[in-house]
Amino acid sequence: MRRAWIATAIAALAFSAGFSDLLWAQTAPRRAPARVIVTPQAPAARPYPSPFPYDYPGPGYSRACTSWLAEEARPSGTVVVPRMHCEWVRS
Repeated sequence: MRRAWIATAIAALAFSAGFSDLLWAQTAPRRAPARVIVTPQAPAARPYPSPFPYDYPGPGYSRACTSWLAEEARPSGTVVVPRMHCEWVRS
């Protein structure tokens, strides 16, 4: 009977030691995700010409746009297409 009790005690200790390792592995602190710091660089040279004669002239100006519909001859026939003209004006 005494041997059975000792065997049970040894098995219980081995199980508890293994079980605590298992618990420790599950509750171990996780590493924080890697952080990536993005720093913007100077804007690159414009790869294409600007569609306007010059860019935004500064405060006190706004764009005034006029739009209209124009007929345009196409191989499939005459179609109506939108047109627009914009310019900078002092506000």
